[in-house]
Amino acid sequence: MKELSAPIEKLLRDARIDLVLSRIEKDESVLSEVIKHIDSDIRSIKFNSIHVLGEVGKKSADAVSKIVSCLEDDDWSICREAARSLGKIGNVAKEAVSHLSGLLGDNEESIRKEAAIALGKIGNPTLESISSLIKALDDESEIVRTEVAKALGEIGPDANESIPYLMKSLKDINWTVRTASAQSISLIGKESTKAIPNLISAFEDSDWRVRYRVSNTLVEIGEAAVPGIIEVLNHKNEIVRKEGIDTLGEMKIADPKIINAISNLLTDKSERVRGKAADALRNIGKVTVPTLIKNLEKANIKMKIIIISALGGIGIDAEEAIPSLVNLLKNVAQEEKYSPTFGFMLKRSILAFLKDPLARKVSIRVESARSLGDIGRDSVDATNALESAMNDPKSIVRREAALSLGKLGSSAAKTIPVLIKSLEDRNPDVRWRTSEALGLIGVNTEEVISCLNTLIHDKCDYVCESAINAIDDLTEQ
Repeated sequence: MKELSAPIEKLLRDARIDLVLSRIEKDESVLSEVIKHIDSDIRSIKFNSIHVLGEVGKKSADAVSKIVSCLEDDDWSICREAARSLGKIGNVAKEAVSHLSGLLGDNEESIRKEAAIALGKIGNPTLESISSLIKALDDESEIVRTEVAKALGEIGPDANESIPYLMKSLKDINWTVRTASAQSISLIGKESTKAIPNLISAFEDSDWRVRYRVSNTLVEIGEAAVPGIIEVLNHKNEIVRKEGIDTLGEMKIADPKIINAISNLLTDKSERVRGKAADALRNIGKVTVPTLIKNLEKANIKMKIIIISALGGIGIDAEEAIPSLVNLLKNVAQEEKYSPTFGFMLKRSILAFLKDPLARKVSIRVESARSLGDIGRDSVDATNALESAMNDPKSIVRREAALSLGKLGSSAAKTIPVLIKSLEDRNPDVRWRTSEALGLIGVNTEEVISCLNTLIHDKCDYVCESAINAIDDLTEQ
């Protein structure tokens, strides 16, 4: 309690920053007293006064001149704290810019670092400050070089003359410097197109964080970067190809040249590159659907699954793909009428084996069922195919078909008789998704409620819970 009423001088000496800030928040006139203590001969009072004024931010504008004078203090820690606080005070501390620029050549690393950070936060650059920051990109300390690169980005378009030097820093030995340089190039904006070749070359960087930032920078630059990126899609290094695809996909530009260049990599020798190509086409959206369908026909099983997933990711805009997905979901064993008997299960399994002995196509049917749930709302063909898939010999296909019918909602109401039968499925996952689907479709009939009630005491807890939730959903309508 004594501390709450203690003099400001004592609180500053004891480093009770929290209490001083609390006093200022209640009474801003306390700021004037804190400013006076900058002249204290007691180091702790002086240091903590500067620290408090930085924490207050722009409200400390009247203290800027005094804090600037502390940049020449013989105590390096006072000098460093003054630089840090000026940065926190922000653009109202513009008179400090020249003094901070001079500190970029100080012998103490932490002072150089804080001076760079402050220059970025204050802005209001001068020819001297930009020149000093550019020179500091060659600082012996990677920490300082990183903060200098960031500061140039924060200054923005006024630092456009630093672009060539930031391009050089894209090859710095330290990944944090390379990352900061890439980000700053895009933040500066003006004339950043000059850096496109250097940025694209950085796709070969060994650190993923640098490549990620470079990719983001190129996305922000936009269309001007497209020709250069397309050129490296045939690069011998798969990482470069992958980064190029990622970047074009994030741009989401529906240009035939881009789509064609990416689609050529759907047959790349690298599985990772092929996957990224499908993802990029998915990101671009509807206009890529014909390309994906065309490649679906000639793709191997793994690639088929990736392309089907990409089509599902596009959603209802990929409705053109429904016939292809319906065809891939079909299985001869689905034509047998469902019966929860051992004989039926055996017959269905034999038929499935004869058609696909190594079960290679099961994963294709699974992915097709999933994607039809994302694409096929209001599609009779999609609904019919998923209904037939509820009779598939593989429980995982039946499970995904039920899940997708639930996604289709009320448009799948015609499938309720089949779903009711599937509540007796031997596989608990199928019963789970089927009961869930009945709740989502939303048709409340006595038969549906009665059949769901039979699952309330299912041997699997998650099936019981799903049935109860479905009943609640239906009865609360």
